[in-house]
Amino acid sequence: MPPSTGPAPRLIAHYLPQFHPTPENDAWWGKGFTEWSNVSRAKPLFKGHYQPHLPADLGFYDLRLPEVRQAQADLAREHGIHGFMYYHYWFRGKRMIERPFEEVLASGQPDFPFCLCWANETWSKRWLGEEKEILIRQEYSPEDFREHARWLARAFADKRYIRVEGRPVFVIYRHSDFPKEYDGIAIMREELMRQGSPNPYLIAIDVHNPKFAYRGAGFDHTMAFQPSLGALPNALDDRSFTLGRLSRNLSSSGLPSGRLKLYGYETALEIMERSASQAPVRQIPCVLVSWDNSPRRGEKAVIFTNCSPPLFGKMLERRLDEWAVSPPGTDLFFINAWNEWAEGNHLEPDQKFGMGYLEELREARNRVGARRGWSPVAAESAHPFPFPGPGPQQRAS
Repeated sequence: MPPSTGPAPRLIAHYLPQFHPTPENDAWWGKGFTEWSNVSRAKPLFKGHYQPHLPADLGFYDLRLPEVRQAQADLAREHGIHGFMYYHYWFRGKRMIERPFEEVLASGQPDFPFCLCWANETWSKRWLGEEKEILIRQEYSPEDFREHARWLARAFADKRYIRVEGRPVFVIYRHSDFPKEYDGIAIMREELMRQGSPNPYLIAIDVHNPKFAYRGAGFDHTMAFQPSLGALPNALDDRSFTLGRLSRNLSSSGLPSGRLKLYGYETALEIMERSASQAPVRQIPCVLVSWDNSPRRGEKAVIFTNCSPPLFGKMLERRLDEWAVSPPGTDLFFINAWNEWAEGNHLEPDQKFGMGYLEELREARNRVGARRGWSPVAAESAHPFPFPGPGPQQRAS
């Protein structure tokens, strides 16, 4: 084995908690709505289009059940995932789809590392964050930043919380939306430390501003989030038909459609990586598993074609090699996503590829590790899961 060039990265998977009913989603989307409602009604939009994505080993699970959360953690650990980054939703003191994480925090189980990402977007009846048909608005005030910090201090104190040099990692999705008339980041830091929490390690997601000067805004680092859809030609253009889209779809996919927004997976990732390279410093990497948000967006979706476990493994291995040669100043490395099923973006096993994505992740990490002297992640023998999840509309008793 060659001499080590440094510690292995900690692979952290983005984790969506919206797989249990809530009163708000019942009111907005219909009784019993969860993310599975979108997933199970998806239809293929063209020949060869892989939809719907249906779960395999873990089933149509309900995240209120501790057996599900434990099975997820076991599966992640066995394939080389260090921890989960739970999406966290805070609206002036009101938290949304919070039950899974609250139960993880209160119970101490599963014993698996985690951190939080504040997905600070206004919720609407459109799925890309546009300010139309508002359901709940994201608003800010100095006192709300303090109240939020007081709540975070409890999560940061957990022994499982992911840290960098002893500092709890906290990711913020849309830092550019913060008010300019006062420094919300400074207020949060001050209040957290007043509560006895270590100074947090704050990471800004760069997707809306790859040239963001993060240190001047009070952050410690940025994440080169994927997908950065704005980097792709016309990906956010919702016009029903364009000639440019027709030309691109014909050349890339042979599909005579000027409506669908199709991009080859490998090409899309390369375009997004070039955009991220404009950043003033090397960013914390984030590798996308796959992408197809047609379960949410229908014919206005952005769809990456030719997604497969081997191609994901190839792209991940390349990024891990780049990380090993030139680390971004921290050992964090993000994977998007563990379970974004309605965006066709999940490491969790499905009925088409089975464990393919997880196996490619482990093998890509081990191939790079063999070259760099990292301890390998051992392959586990297949084992039955304790919970064959409920159907899309079923609830736990």
